[in-house]
Amino acid sequence: MHKEACIFEVTEKTFATAVIENALKAPVVVTFIRLLSEHCMSVDAIFSSLANEFPGDFIFAKVDIDEQPELRKQYEIENVPTIMIFQNGEARRVEMGTPNEHEARALLAELNIQHESDLLREQARAKHIAGDTAAAIMLLTQAIQKHPSNTRVAMDMIQVFIDINELGNAQGLYNKLPERDRTSEQGKSLNDQLLFAQAAARTDGLTALQQLVTEDANDLSSRFDLAVCLIAQHDGKQAMDHLLAILAQDIAFKEGAAREMIITIIRIFKAKHPDISQEYQRKLNNLIAQ
Repeated sequence: MHKEACIFEVTEKTFATAVIENALKAPVVVTFIRLLSEHCMSVDAIFSSLANEFPGDFIFAKVDIDEQPELRKQYEIENVPTIMIFQNGEARRVEMGTPNEHEARALLAELNIQHESDLLREQARAKHIAGDTAAAIMLLTQAIQKHPSNTRVAMDMIQVFIDINELGNAQGLYNKLPERDRTSEQGKSLNDQLLFAQAAARTDGLTALQQLVTEDANDLSSRFDLAVCLIAQHDGKQAMDHLLAILAQDIAFKEGAAREMIITIIRIFKAKHPDISQEYQRKLNNLIAQ
């Protein structure tokens, strides 16, 4: 029998039935929002989509705090969006901020709401990190067979191929991703990694370039290629230092290529290491201002 997504707009009068009573049967994700807030609308779109993806596994309830001031007061809502998880008839967890899709899925996974393919992805990631990449690839292959439309599996496989330098396979799989996945945060990261890895493959290699730069610090071309190899190996900080050293000598090096690479690395750092991103943005701004 086909299940329908459970999505409600909740008022003070309906809260007891829609949230408290339903939470005795299934987890209820309640978002306290403002309708004119861009962040709130982003959270609304993510959980609405997930409610449709997992119909009946959880209930998604939305509370407009401007329209429901008593609920805002009762649950002491100070910032929006605020997410509350209700289970067994009571609030069990509170999250503030704007989760992205990956974080929202992780939240649901803690409630045992996830696809088997995503569980296989987690196992594959652990195997890959532990160095058993062959087992990781087998698990990802099983995941895509169980859930062919789960493009998150494909993106994990692309990451593995990049890490083991199977760039042809990585590029071929990346080209098959839907547009929405290629333009997602993870998709853009994969594309950046592919471009750097492919560029690094066209250089003399990390060891030879390190020797050349050690022998001649003014060899800007070798220093630039070394930076490419370093970022391809996820050593963004050292790569950035070399690129800044290049700009200090030639601000227009290779028609701005060094500057553009710094901007790309800053973007890569921004999501997970905003402090490093800001640090190098300041250094770049200082060099440009000179």
